[in-house]
Amino acid sequence: MTDQPLRFIRRGQPVALHDIPPDRTLLEVLREDLGCTGTKEGCGEGDCGACTVVLGEERGGKLHYSAVNSCIRLAHSVDGMALWTVEDLAEDPLIRPASPAPAAEKTITLHPAQEAMVQCHGSQCGFCTPGFVMSLFGMYQNHVCQGQPITRELAQEELSGNLCRCTGYRPILDAAQQMAALPAMAVDEAQLLSQLAQLQPPAVAGTAYLAPTTLPALLAARAAHPGAQVVAGCTDVGLWVTKMHKQYAQVLDVTRAAELLQLDEDAHQISIGAAVSLTDAFAALVRQWPQLHSFSARFAGLPVRNSGTLGGNVANGSPIGDSMPLLIALRAQIVLASVRGERTLPLEDLYTGYRQNVMAPDELLVRIIVPRPSVTEALRAYKISKRFDDDISAVCLVVNLDIEGGVVRRASIGAGGVAATPARARHTEAALTGQPWSAETVRKAADALQAEFSPISDMRASGAYRRTVLASLLQRFWLESQGQEAVSVENFRLEAAV
Repeated sequence: MTDQPLRFIRRGQPVALHDIPPDRTLLEVLREDLGCTGTKEGCGEGDCGACTVVLGEERGGKLHYSAVNSCIRLAHSVDGMALWTVEDLAEDPLIRPASPAPAAEKTITLHPAQEAMVQCHGSQCGFCTPGFVMSLFGMYQNHVCQGQPITRELAQEELSGNLCRCTGYRPILDAAQQMAALPAMAVDEAQLLSQLAQLQPPAVAGTAYLAPTTLPALLAARAAHPGAQVVAGCTDVGLWVTKMHKQYAQVLDVTRAAELLQLDEDAHQISIGAAVSLTDAFAALVRQWPQLHSFSARFAGLPVRNSGTLGGNVANGSPIGDSMPLLIALRAQIVLASVRGERTLPLEDLYTGYRQNVMAPDELLVRIIVPRPSVTEALRAYKISKRFDDDISAVCLVVNLDIEGGVVRRASIGAGGVAATPARARHTEAALTGQPWSAETVRKAADALQAEFSPISDMRASGAYRRTVLASLLQRFWLESQGQEAVSVENFRLEAAV
């Protein structure tokens, strides 16, 4: 049990829960402790979205809303935030109609996210519906309330983390667009921000769930408690809890350290704190490389990207993590820190084996540094998976070439799903660098790329298929650089080739 309460705002009132174990999930607390059974338990791994809730937190004096998966979110990670479940939308006194109807006319006012689902017939069995409603509520707050239209494409992107097996997606997407046409409702943000400000941190920090608020305190805690399980967004560690039934007596949460939440841009580089969410980190990268929009939107679903962090994905080191091939191709460097100081190294040099790295027991990854694009740079990122949305890559390939005067001056290629670690295709880079940018050069480089890796066969694809795809993607890059139409790999499905 923890020696400090879990505090959050719900339905306009502060809630304080005591004796919550550090590894207890938010979904368990909601369903078992608070009786909020409207929030459903589905896959237990952040895939189906039935457990979606919305969090509100203060950022720069404004309220920021995030739809997240409560099944893999540790309960203590929401300390000091506002929380909404599907039961709260009609009960929260801080959510009010812009033009209230007389009490005699209507006793229950549905939120536009709920009313739109009713009007558009967006629910059949209803199991997935609470998660969809909460994702719609997050969309309403982040777009409709900001005067921004919800296009079909936006609705598809932001609902990609919610699965429905009986209703079908058309009426749900209709509901997403219908919300803006309904009578408006708004959160009293001034009142809620005032309430959040009153949830001051306890005078004495707990010892079971450690959440230091500064980098020096975080590094000191890491040195003093090397056995504590480090978590950021918990989108992977959460599965160790729900699927592998692991238990952790002590947790070190890095997401409260202010320095790790910073995202700074200057004329030369983008510096991304390790605790910056994937949503915000990808947004910064897409501003510099607009062609990455589709690739970034295909990294899991929005609730996972809202919780997960770029630093967590990198430190985790999974060979099928999509951010690492991209960052390798972007020539990113990482900063490791401990009470002894900091050191910087290329991202690809972090890994020594399957989920193994060079970090000392007292070190943490604190920043990722990405150089800004050069004027001669050509970048493409490709992801091959069985599903277009919310799926794990069979192959991920990111190619970044500096082509000047018809010659490849510099090459950086990151690959995922084809080795025990995210990898840099150094032999392929050597086959391209200094060579004329021609079909013959690409053919030789594709041969080198196939020979460079010996991928395994698993449920996602065979090793032979992966090698074939590597060569095909490099050929696609060549065709796109020549302005030719290439087969749309994004719409490709792995069927007989697997």
